[in-house]
Amino acid sequence: MVNEVYLGRILAVGSTESGKFVAYRVSSRSFPNRIAKSFIDKASVVPTEGNEKDVFKNPYIAYNSIKIVGDIAVVSNGSHTDVIGDKIGSGMNIRDAIALTLLSMDYEKDDFKTPRIAGATTIQGNSYIGIVTHEDLIVQKVETGRCAYISTYEHTRPQIVDFKADTAKKAARFIMDQGKFKEFTNPVTSAAAFGKNKWEISVI
Repeated sequence: MVNEVYLGRILAVGSTESGKFVAYRVSSRSFPNRIAKSFIDKASVVPTEGNEKDVFKNPYIAYNSIKIVGDIAVVSNGSHTDVIGDKIGSGMNIRDAIALTLLSMDYEKDDFKTPRIAGATTIQGNSYIGIVTHEDLIVQKVETGRCAYISTYEHTRPQIVDFKADTAKKAARFIMDQGKFKEFTNPVTSAAAFGKNKWEISVI
């Protein structure tokens, strides 16, 4: 029997046999009324219709979770997606953009001291994944050809994982409820960018 566990927000980055990806999942107990929406160069997490006022209860529940900057896909659990993307767009390398942004923005100042998590992958397959908690900061390179995930609770260190997808839609579905991720409770919505020669974005 699988031991189910609540991880909160989850993101994954890396390469599959078919291409490169970033993927993101909202798991939530307190604010389940959210949905991911896809655009040409980003995916956003927003409250569902009728629950727009939730942003006044918690400012951290609506944000761009994925952003495409040139040949790089950025993913995170908050407003730092845009900040990391802007730094990369200005010429900063991925590692430094993630590290500097996480260090300066720090963990979320909510009742749970929720960590900020982030990652990025180039269309060539170079990936980094990171987290800032109230105790430390980690930014780690993911070996080419491998996949890794991290979450806001419990699994707060990068974990190598088997990730099977060959499209953005399948990547969004995989992190939502397939493979290792089906063990994690309270899924709400997900988003992914998948690339071979260019990035595509999809949401569940």
